[in-house]
Amino acid sequence: MSIASVNKSIVKTVNAYKEKLAGFTEADFTITPPIGGWSYSEVYAHIFDASLLSLMALNNCIKGDGERKSTALVVKAILFFGSLPPGKKFIVPKRMASRVKKINFMAAQQFILDFELQLAQALPNIAKANPKIKTKHPRLGYLNAKQWLRFIEIHLKHHLKQLNRIAQSFASA
Repeated sequence: MSIASVNKSIVKTVNAYKEKLAGFTEADFTITPPIGGWSYSEVYAHIFDASLLSLMALNNCIKGDGERKSTALVVKAILFFGSLPPGKKFIVPKRMASRVKKINFMAAQQFILDFELQLAQALPNIAKANPKIKTKHPRLGYLNAKQWLRFIEIHLKHHLKQLNRIAQSFASA
């Protein structure tokens, strides 16, 4: 996929997060769902914090601050197909899990705004990045700038599905 098409998909997905956020009450936003796990606010905190950290890694690749490492074949498949393997429960790395917290609407909106601004700043430079320079993802290994962008897209979509599961659990409770 091209950088432009991945960006278009990211923008569309972020807009879906904004629409969902507008539909929550502040109280509902922080309630732990009947299925357990993260509240809506914790999902927002995680996904946009992780996306900002991913943009930092992407920018390091752009600047040439990385390593010449290979990307695992299974990771290339994930990036090619555009989704995490189905049916597999992913455990958030401890370092990331410790960053997840309940946030309010204003914090969620600010996270989204920060992400959009930093993404817009990075986009013009991604195509210029050396594809052999990579930085390490905690679970997927080494990714270059384009691969980080694709990962951001996949990760945003993955957690959008999680928001839908949370909504379904409230509806059936």
